Amino acid sequence: MITTQDWEDARRIWSYHQMGHALQPCSVAIGLGSHDLGVADTSVDLYKRGLAPLLLFTGATSPTTKERMPRGEAFHYRERALELGVPGSAVLVEPRARNTGENIRFARDVLEKEGVEVASVLLISKPYEERRAYATARKLWPQVEIVSASTPMTLDEYVNSIGDAHLVIDMLVGALQRLMIYPDQGFMIRQPVPADVSEAYQRLRQAGFTSRLLATDSPSS
Repeated sequence: MITTQDWEDARRIWSYHQMGHALQPCSVAIGLGSHDLGVADTSVDLYKRGLAPLLLFTGATSPTTKERMPRGEAFHYRERALELGVPGSAVLVEPRARNTGENIRFARDVLEKEGVEVASVLLISKPYEERRAYATARKLWPQVEIVSASTPMTLDEYVNSIGDAHLVIDMLVGALQRLMIYPDQGFMIRQPVPADVSEAYQRLRQAGFTSRLLATDSPSS
């Protein structure tokens, strides 16, 4: 059972995970692969709005996507973009990355190989991964400006799209844990965590929303 307090805490963490960046034109839009094709849809929308002249999708497969996206997340994202009318010449693919750090490093390498000059990146992720993506990119690619973006939606809308409220709250808690421990491992820059967000995190852990927590410090981001 998810209590009223649990929902209040989850909404507080959900809001914290989103950066609230003002959208602006960037050199390239990078869509981070995942189970969520909404990332591809939002990338296409921003491309069509003139916010980036080029899309790059990055991601291999994971245990949660290997059946739904057997050709790899980046390739399925590209296919979605083509279906939605983006010309193939405007879509690059990076098919090897298996975590956020590799998403950033490998995408950067592809753009360098293609001779794309990058001053700014429109970084598109799932809504609750905005801050993690931003903090990772700022650590690994500090010379470019990072603008975080995701599909505009509320926590309730996201829960409805996934169909499993407990899992979504688990993911929010797990993403926040990584934001707190990964800076010490050199994977991302440190992000201040407000006291009310930290308290919400602790309550949700105590309430049993722990399936996405790292048992020990993980070597991958």
